[in-house]
Amino acid sequence: MNSDKLFQVFVTGLGVEIGKINDELAYNSIPQWDSTAHMILIAELENQFDVMLDTDDIIDLSSVAKAREILAKYDVKFD
Repeated sequence: MNSDKLFQVFVTGLGVEIGKINDELAYNSIPQWDSTAHMILIAELENQFDVMLDTDDIIDLSSVAKAREILAKYDVKFD
């Protein structure tokens, strides 16, 4: 369930179709994922998963897979 939620965060944050979201999707790999969208993603992740990411995590968020890894540090489990 959290995987679907994570993908939806990226759909909302980047304004792209769900079909473009996969674990390999990385920062700046598509035009929509620029610095502004990155901050929107951070806000969406924090809101949807009820976490407060620290500065290092915000900087390290470089892909969907990395988002999973970072959220796991905050006890978010993925199916």
